[in-house]
Amino acid sequence: MTVLTKEARRLKRRRRVRAKISGTATRPRVSVFRSNRGLCAQLVDDVSGNTLAAVNWFEPELRSLGKGERAKRSGEVLAERAKAAGVSAAVFDRGGYQYHGHVRTFAEAMREAGITV
Repeated sequence: MTVLTKEARRLKRRRRVRAKISGTATRPRVSVFRSNRGLCAQLVDDVSGNTLAAVNWFEPELRSLGKGERAKRSGEVLAERAKAAGVSAAVFDRGGYQYHGHVRTFAEAMREAGITV
């Protein structure tokens, strides 16, 4: 019997989710990466393999905020960039993380900014 680490269990969940969802040009995938220090996300068109928009926690306007406020503002910033790229709806890929805490705050901020997730 093998013992899976916490990271290995997350990657197993991530692969299971990715087998079921895919992003297109009209409805890209919102791919989320969460670390202990912050949150990064990008809009991905899986058909063509392009990233349409992205946001990182270490951008100058986000770096000075607290973690919770940073996650919320990141969602708003990515929604603004998505609208500029002509995207109004997206598929949410939580990356194997629980839909809880910063991931949930991020997704709700995108919804409040006008992107259907």
